[in-house]
Amino acid sequence: MLNHRIPGVAAALLGALLLGPAASASQTDLPAGTLLPVTLNRGLSARKLRAGQIIPMRLMQSVPGTRIHRGAKVLATVVRVGTLPGGEAQLALRFDSIESHGQKIPIRANLRALASPLEVEEAKIPEEMSSRGLTPETWDTQQIGGDQVYRGGGPVTEDGHKVGKPGAYGAVDMPQAAAGMKCRGTLGPSHPQAMWLFSADACGVYGYPHLVIRQAGRSSGTVVLASTRGKLNLGGGSALLLRVGQPEMADLK
Repeated sequence: MLNHRIPGVAAALLGALLLGPAASASQTDLPAGTLLPVTLNRGLSARKLRAGQIIPMRLMQSVPGTRIHRGAKVLATVVRVGTLPGGEAQLALRFDSIESHGQKIPIRANLRALASPLEVEEAKIPEEMSSRGLTPETWDTQQIGGDQVYRGGGPVTEDGHKVGKPGAYGAVDMPQAAAGMKCRGTLGPSHPQAMWLFSADACGVYGYPHLVIRQAGRSSGTVVLASTRGKLNLGGGSALLLRVGQPEMADLK
């Protein structure tokens, strides 16, 4: 009897070991709508990129409710790059994965907002530079997109309405629908999310006057950026607000 039980126990243990990684991987799945604020590690020039090239980015704020922390690496792949007959330069990217705690987590993410390094720096500067006796922890600042941040115990507000609160590395807000419905799609889990320096309703391009989002990547998984004036360059430190999602019927036009 004992001789028959031992193989059964061994098989059960082997099965548990085989199922362990799969179960662990499923726990890392991010709900549709989860926001990921990232920055470019270095500048990009479309003329110097090639299809298949990997572009590393850095997560700027921990994702609430997960073990994905600030500093995690987000990887994108260049799908295509080139200039259309009319002279418009385009760069197509696909956001593939997050590397956190030695684990590579597959994602499918689209683009909600993009901001220049200047917009990023301005969002860090206090609105009243002449104020004395204030520290960065108590500065009042304006997010990319216009939300007001009142540090030192205050809220984050949009048009006078509270939408979140300041955190150690940026705002933690409830995402809001964007004006004009330019950024459609799932708003995300029903709890505050990491916005970093972006407003709760941030949508589109900030600080790049000739750059547009031709496709946000919601239906195809491919984000297409375009420059209406030839060269397409993104400065190092540019910020992107990504949104984890599933394929949808329509993309951003």
